[in-house]
Amino acid sequence: MFDAVAAGYDRTNDVLSLWQDRRWRHAVLRAAAPRPGDAVLDLAAGTGTSSLPFARAGARVVPCDFSLGMLRTGKLARPELAFTAGDATGLPFADAVFDVVTISFGLRNVVEPDRALVEMARVTRPGGRLIVCEFSQPVLPVLSTVYRHYLMRALPSVARAISSSPDAYVYLAESIRAWPDQRALAARIAAAGWDRVGWRNLSAGVVALHTAVVPAVRSAYTRSTTS
Repeated sequence: MFDAVAAGYDRTNDVLSLWQDRRWRHAVLRAAAPRPGDAVLDLAAGTGTSSLPFARAGARVVPCDFSLGMLRTGKLARPELAFTAGDATGLPFADAVFDVVTISFGLRNVVEPDRALVEMARVTRPGGRLIVCEFSQPVLPVLSTVYRHYLMRALPSVARAISSSPDAYVYLAESIRAWPDQRALAARIAAAGWDRVGWRNLSAGVVALHTAVVPAVRSAYTRSTTS
């Protein structure tokens, strides 16, 4: 599915998000606060658009995605980035090698998101940071009603007009509607072994930015799950 939308993925995201995706990427960068030389794993990186801000900040960023079509499109446009194929539930990296792990609008698409969260903790050094930027639940009732109407009616219609694979965006709308809210996702992150879990709402809760750190002493749960 993602291979089919790779060529026009960035342009379609701009339009469907009403160009808010750029603000959300900036919020991810600020939350991650990478220092020059930091190792950053950008999961569900697609064509690498989300990885560029980290590279420009001087970090050693690894854009990782399971879609080979996305990676090929990204490598053609951004050959300087170290694109890597990988499944979030079984990452091809050693333990404790990244200072920051980010995933933007991708955790929702992982078949086993809880297992992926454990894997992210495994590859992050003690004290390293997690940033999850994902669609969530608007905090204003009126906005929530309008947003759901847009997701289930307007978004697929717009996608049919601008995308070569509109069915992928019908799936997008359905997956957003089924995704847990801010508090529920925070609980799942904590259950995966992360510490100091918190979140803040972006665009009135249409998107939530969750943050966490790997504790200095990993829990028995995390060790047994990754063993």
